[in-house]
Amino acid sequence: MGPTGGSGRRGMVADINVTPLVDVMLVLLIIFMVTAPMMTEGIEVNLPATTTKALRQQEQPLVVSIDKDGKISLDKIQVDLSFLRQQLQKLPDEKKKEPIYLRADQDVPYGLVVKTMAAVKQAGFEKLGMVTRPDDTKKKE
Repeated sequence: MGPTGGSGRRGMVADINVTPLVDVMLVLLIIFMVTAPMMTEGIEVNLPATTTKALRQQEQPLVVSIDKDGKISLDKIQVDLSFLRQQLQKLPDEKKKEPIYLRADQDVPYGLVVKTMAAVKQAGFEKLGMVTRPDDTKKKE
């Protein structure tokens, strides 16, 4: 009926039941798989400090500009949001790993800036920076 030793007596089974361990590990794996994308999602914006000097660069970076009238430009070529995303998606993957910069007039509605940032992210760019001008109040002190 049950496990027996060499002498015919019932003995204890020394095996470990791993089914509950596997169940717990699968639940933890599912929890991490669900929560990991939430931790990395969002729009990454690296705002430069206004007191530092500009960085020297070998090449001219891509710059998306929004003027005070809400007109969007990609390197001095006027585009709309959908065309901007299409043009950025056509670029090679190596170019998408480089930073892209967003210059927006301070009077532009926040919603337009966020939509532009979302279009850049949807195009596959990982590094999006904001261009600002130095704070003049620091110089007066």
